[in-house]
Amino acid sequence: MKIAAIIFFIFSAILFLGAIKYFLGLTRPGVYPPKQLLKKRAAALFGCGGVFLLIAVLITKFL
Repeated sequence: MKIAAIIFFIFSAILFLGAIKYFLGLTRPGVYPPKQLLKKRAAALFGCGGVFLLIAVLITKFL
C-alpha cells in the first residue's frame, strides 16, 4: 500500500503544479485562452489535487 500512497502523492503534486501554472497565467495580459477558462482549469486541478492528497494521507494513516 505504500506504493499506492506514493503514486497518489505524486499525482497530487503534478496536479498542484499544473494548477499553479494556470493560476500564474492569469497574471499575464492578453493571454489565450480567456481568463475565465484558466480560472476553471486551475480550480479543477486544485480540487483534484486536493482529493488525491486526501486519499494519499488516508492510505498512509489507516493502512
